[in-house]
Amino acid sequence: MVTPYKHEPFTDFSVEKNRKDFREALQKVEAELGQHFDLLVGGERIRTEEKIISINPANKDEVVGTVSKADQEIAEKAINKAEKAFHTWKKYSAEQRANVLMRAAAIVRRRKHEFSAYLVKEVGKPWKEADADTAEGIDFLEYYARQMIELKDGKPVNSRPNEHNRYFYQPMGIALVIPPWNLAFAIMCGTTVAPLVTGNAVLLKPASNSPVIAAKLVEVLEEAGVPEGALNFIPGSGSEVGNYLVDHPKTNVISFTGSRDVGTSIYERAAQVKAGQNHLKQVIVEMGGKDTVVVDEDGDLDLAAQEIITSAYGFSGQKCSSGSRAVIHKDVYDEVLEKTKQLARELTVGEPNSADVFMGPVVEQAAYDKIMGYMDIGKEEGRLITGGEGDDSQGYYIQPTSFADLDPHSRLMQEEIFGPVVAFCKADDFDHAIEIANNTEYGLTGAVITNNRAHIEQATHDFHVGNLYFNRNCTGAIVGYQPFGGFKMSGTDSKAGGPDYLKLHMQAKSVSEMY
Repeated sequence: MVTPYKHEPFTDFSVEKNRKDFREALQKVEAELGQHFDLLVGGERIRTEEKIISINPANKDEVVGTVSKADQEIAEKAINKAEKAFHTWKKYSAEQRANVLMRAAAIVRRRKHEFSAYLVKEVGKPWKEADADTAEGIDFLEYYARQMIELKDGKPVNSRPNEHNRYFYQPMGIALVIPPWNLAFAIMCGTTVAPLVTGNAVLLKPASNSPVIAAKLVEVLEEAGVPEGALNFIPGSGSEVGNYLVDHPKTNVISFTGSRDVGTSIYERAAQVKAGQNHLKQVIVEMGGKDTVVVDEDGDLDLAAQEIITSAYGFSGQKCSSGSRAVIHKDVYDEVLEKTKQLARELTVGEPNSADVFMGPVVEQAAYDKIMGYMDIGKEEGRLITGGEGDDSQGYYIQPTSFADLDPHSRLMQEEIFGPVVAFCKADDFDHAIEIANNTEYGLTGAVITNNRAHIEQATHDFHVGNLYFNRNCTGAIVGYQPFGGFKMSGTDSKAGGPDYLKLHMQAKSVSEMY
């Protein structure tokens, strides 16, 4: 009997004991910084001369760790080892595979603050964001384990006299997993264990900005009982290793989370049938968003300001779900803008060494330069309200920034900036607000702040996003509660953390036997 699923609770850092425990975890991780992590191929640890160096974006002088870097020769070895392991791993019972995930969840739960501390160091997450990231990873482990048990016998179909029919799911083969750096534990964990628990062999190519936290998960999954070759850890260049494995005729499933440009390129490459390939590849992509918080004239304006702040500046706006656009009814526009400006000025920005820091750095120099470039664009297109400044002398810090009075089709309202920048725009009425909300190529998340029931019903049907929230921020989907995935150029709407996600990694088979 599988116990009911309940998501992992978040840590309350207003409690002094929790703050003390987290500080101790940070001290433990700080003492471990600089370690090296090898590749894992077919159960063999491989050390290469070329390394990926992971730097703390909050303190550029601090090396989090180094990781060996795979090349095409190692990638080929990994896919052959995965192919061999698949034929054994797929025959493990669903219960055995699910138990591996449950054991892994238990291990991570016991070391929760340690994993969160690595997120603080490797990607500059504030404590609250890091804790939520780790909790979501635990959720993915437990939720997908339970989902596998629910799916193990397939679905009922009809039979006739002297005929028995069955409908069930079986794994596809080899899954290439390319996760992002922003939810460096949660998404990396979820996209790795979904193909794993369904019986596929996995090639994990983590983001180059967060390879250490990925290496730590691989160690946990080994400890939990994943057999040799079923999980292979091969950090490497996207242009060299990533493209090679996307194109490879033995790759069956490709799971990618990242930019629109890379995602569409993977989608296109995977559609090309290569010599020796006898199947079509399943592609699961999540490619970002340009997400909008809509506020109508009937909404709670204090709530609106707070949720705009949370949506826009949580983890420095480096989430595909970040609310980087605020579309406000003209009658309450000035009031919401002023309330938001005051709240933004109260936010703390700095190295996230205490629970009181709201915003840490952005992830790297290239991101910093890109975001700062949008400051000049924003000053040309609109009116700077807050922020607009940055400092990359020690870490990559950018102040929470907002621009007002933007045209709905301006670059700041259309392009994914992936930083702490929110663009404000007026709407004449609710129809106009929804029209603006839908006017980008993305369709990931959105929020509506309103007490008008007619507007709630209208937005439910007309606001074209995969995840829509009323009277709250547009980030923070919880596994099993708000399955996550977007429309349009936000991806394949795969709904991670939902009841249909595991099926994307399997094939449905119909078997009929006459008596």
